[in-house]
Amino acid sequence: MRAIIQARVPGSAPPPVLQHGFARAPGVETPRALVAGIGFRHATSADEILALVAEGLRQADRPGAQLAALATAEDRAGDRAIRDAAGSLGVPLVAIGVEALREAGRRVVTRSVRIEALRGVGSLAEAAALAAAGPDGRLVLPRIASAGATCALAASGEAYPS
Repeated sequence: MRAIIQARVPGSAPPPVLQHGFARAPGVETPRALVAGIGFRHATSADEILALVAEGLRQADRPGAQLAALATAEDRAGDRAIRDAAGSLGVPLVAIGVEALREAGRRVVTRSVRIEALRGVGSLAEAAALAAAGPDGRLVLPRIASAGATCALAASGEAYPS
């Protein structure tokens, strides 16, 4: 089972999973960490989440990109589907607390009336991705949806070039 990493309150250091420890030569661009934020219904399978992440990477023109993490709401991070999806991808699962979701929710670009009423954010997937990517994270792909899940991609630091 993969460890669940707690997201920090915005304004503090990014979650440990996203810290880069690789030395790089001057002038060599280091790829930014790419996080997939996931919202999902209880009956959603890991396969549906995996397919949606793959579709998100395809739509963002990064089909072979290496993800740094999956991120979701803290109260859903224990669900088997999201844990299995993170395990299949070989990435940590970042559990985002309510306050961090709401803080990052100020930067979402998609608004779902239902999710806003339930969670206090317009898009759980976008808020989770942005919170996990850190205070300088930017959306690479706004929320996309399948029947039972949503996915958004965010890059830490400077966003990938458009």
